[in-house]
Amino acid sequence: GGRFFCLEFSTTQWPGFKQIYDGYSHKLVPQIGRMIAGDADSYRYLVESIRRFPPMPEFEGMIRHAGFKHTKVEPIMGGLVAIHSGWKV
Repeated sequence: GGRFFCLEFSTTQWPGFKQIYDGYSHKLVPQIGRMIAGDADSYRYLVESIRRFPPMPEFEGMIRHAGFKHTKVEPIMGGLVAIHSGWKV
């Protein structure tokens, strides 16, 4: 038994913010990674992996299917990040 928490990047639900965030993610994040860490490719991969993460309702269903009860999703910043939680008894 125990409590599960997962803080994960998700899909923003604010109108118009998706386009701004996509531009930032795909253009600026790899360049910042190149300047700071000397590695743009890892930061490109990070952005791509965030995009492939399941949508909030789907991930909540996966948590429930894994046997957790009282699952919950708390979107933050319009869904840019989300806290997923559940109880396993």
